[in-house]
Formats: sequence, C-alpha cells, structure tokens
Amino acid sequence: MHVTVVGSGYVGTTLAASLADLGHTVTAIDIDEDVVATLNAGEAPIHEPGLEDLIAEHAGDRLTATTDYGAIPDSDLTFLAVQTPSNSDGSLDLTALAAATEMTGEAIAAGGDDGASGDGGAIGDGAGADIAAADDAAPHLVVVKSTVTPPALAELRAALASGAGTATGADGAVPRAELATNPEFLREGTAVSDFRDPDKLVFGTESSWALDRLEELYETLLKETDVPVVRTDPETAMMIKYANNAFLSAKISLVNDLGNACKEFGLDAYEVMDAIGLDDRISEQFLRSGVGWGGSCFPKDVDALRAASREAGYDPALLNAAVEVNDGQPQRLLELLDRHADVAGERVAVLGLAFKPGTDDVRNSRAIPVIDGLHERGADVVGYDPVATETMRERFPDLEYAPDAATALEGAAAAVVVTDWDEFAALDEEFDAMADPVVIDGRRIVERREGLTYEGLTW
Repeated sequence: MHVTVVGSGYVGTTLAASLADLGHTVTAIDIDEDVVATLNAGEAPIHEPGLEDLIAEHAGDRLTATTDYGAIPDSDLTFLAVQTPSNSDGSLDLTALAAATEMTGEAIAAGGDDGASGDGGAIGDGAGADIAAADDAAPHLVVVKSTVTPPALAELRAALASGAGTATGADGAVPRAELATNPEFLREGTAVSDFRDPDKLVFGTESSWALDRLEELYETLLKETDVPVVRTDPETAMMIKYANNAFLSAKISLVNDLGNACKEFGLDAYEVMDAIGLDDRISEQFLRSGVGWGGSCFPKDVDALRAASREAGYDPALLNAAVEVNDGQPQRLLELLDRHADVAGERVAVLGLAFKPGTDDVRNSRAIPVIDGLHERGADVVGYDPVATETMRERFPDLEYAPDAATALEGAAAAVVVTDWDEFAALDEEFDAMADPVVIDGRRIVERREGLTYEGLTW
C-alpha cells in the first residue's frame, strides 16, 4: 500500500519507517524543511534505538519525505501524527493538528474528480454504513495517530469535512474522506520493537470499509504475531489510549507512595514490590518506585484526561492524587540530599537528564525539577547523560555538562541519580574521585558499598 504520514515527530517518524519496513511505500509530510532533508538523507531526526537503521535502509526507496500535501490523493490512506501540545490547564492545543487535518482534506479534494484515492473500494458514509460505489469514487481514509481526547475528534471531523467537502456517489453527495483512529502504544527507547511486536492493535472506525483497510495495512503483523486486535469506534479507541496511560501512571504513583512509606519504616520497598508482583492481578511490571514518571505521554495524557473530565463535569480524584504524588518525588530526592549535605556553593553531579534510558527526550524529565531545586539551594550543578545533553542544553543553556560520568563526579560534594542508564550501574571507583561521596539514588541503579554515603528513595 501507499501510505502518507503527516507529521515527522517521534510518533510519525517511527510509524513511517516501520511501515516502510513492513513493505509499504511511505511518504512522510512535514512543514519543517530540515526534518524533510534529514529523512531524505537517510538519517533520523530523533534518537531512538533501531530507527536510524530503518531510515537508512528505506530512505529514497520505500520511504521519502516532502513538505507537499499533494502526495496525499495518490495514497491509499493518510495518518495524522501532528503534535498536540498541552495548554496551561492541561487541555490539548489542537491548533496544529486541526490545521493539518483541514489541509489534508483540501489535498484530497484537489486530488481528482469526486475525491478518488488509492485503489478504490466501497464508500463509507462516515456514520457506520457502507455504500456500494465505483472504484474511482472511493473516499480517502484519514487515520488519527496523534493522541487526542474523545470529545476532540468532533473538531477534527469538522476540519476534515471543511477541507475535503463531498463528492457525488451512487446515492448523491458523500464525504470525500472518512476519519478513523489508530492510537499508538509505543514506548520511547523500545518504539521500533514495540511496533513489530505490539501488545495490542486498536482500530477505531465508523465503517467496515475503513476497518478492512486498516487490517490490510497491518496484514503482515497480524500474520506474524498473535497480537490481539480491538475493533471499536473512533472515540472508544482514543479512550483506550488514555485509560492505558492513566492506569500505568496511577500504578507508578501508588508504588511510589508505598515506597515512600517503606522508606520511613526502614524497609526495602523493592522486596515488598517483588512479593506483590507475584499476584497475577497486579503483575511485576511498573512496580519499581523511584523519582517518578515523565516524558511526553504520561504527563500530557493524564493532564488532558483530567481537563476533559472536568469540562464534562467530573473531577477525577485518583488521577489528581497520582499527579500530586509524582510531582512530589523530585522534592523527596532533594530532601534526602539535604540530610547529608549542604550543597550551597558546592559541585553537585546530576546523573541522567533524559526522562528514561534509551532516549534523548527530556520532556517532563525528573531531572528538570531536581536541577531547579539544586539551583535554589545554591549548588554548582554539572549534568551528564549519554545522549540527552544537547536536548537538555536547550532548557538549561548555562548549565555545565560533562562528557562522561567520571568527569561529572570528579570533585563533587554530592551526586543525584535521576535516570537509570545501565552505565551508571557500572560506576564504582569513579565515586572515589568525589570530594564527598554522597550519592542520592532516585532509580536504585547504583550499588550500595562501603565508602559511599548512599541514600535511595526507597532503600
């Protein structure tokens, strides 16, 4: 199939490269000329393990990039993967996505008589019915990959209809385009493998024609894996995405709350969590307490769900509590540091700047409030991360950045561990170069030993 993907950020780039790897012809569309040039040069605009190899293999062949929406009418379907940033109240800013949706509709309308697209098929009326039609009068399937709340889909439908208009079908005027949803469940750091071996596929469609097209797109995955497929309507599909991330966020915050209690009781929280993880109603995943969750998905999705729920008249108390616990974890890390060191005027190493290992993404990284708190205490902060230095430099341009962990630790009065990169687990004699070997571990990655003043959030 020929697929167009509008938006070449984290989700769009991973989707485009992975679909090309499945054998589809993919055209990535982005307004950023630098991103387009990077993709066409066979390079990845973001850091994600395995993604650079896919792009290098398929760029110029099954994967091309352009700024021109004119590629859309000749494709079999179009994904929308445009960012939806958060407003100050947690709600989503749909400005860019709605504009891209309308432009997609305009491209479909301009692409040929009656909105012909792809290889044809039956026209879906956008409300669940299927209308028999000639192959050259098929609508264009537009699939929302961006994460938006269920109520927000009404605005996107209106934008698509405004741009695409209607065509003449067997029974009169019919939409030139149909909207569907296919939420992503990719984890940064393992996105490529998550695409090829997903826990589930969720198809939100309004017609059997649209469902058939999505299943045709994913046919290879469906044959190669035993992945469960959830077939539902577009709004429910998006709610599944939000519910998924809300549940995981709340689970982490509950574990952190329990871990904080264990710390005060003098107990090993990890031993406790290992035991409760044996209960198959709970499972062992996401039971590692620490400095909290960050990144682009959990904070944004939980805030958007809270904002949309309040707009609808319901205040989600448990989600509010999950956010409150998460926001307090960096402060607890700093309070532990205060027990062992006065860092005013002292060098303090912050190990780990990305929100999780395997990525250079610093959005909502727990390192940000930790660095802010250290600055408030008058510390001379030096940061180190294997891959996220340049992205964090945009947030803290005046911060000192070390080329490696050993340099960051040399002469430091204290060190705080924020991201659990594997290389931090191998640190040992590097701590001996500190002026005072105080280590506050937010991820339980450093080995406790004699000669270190060691505190963990949960141990």
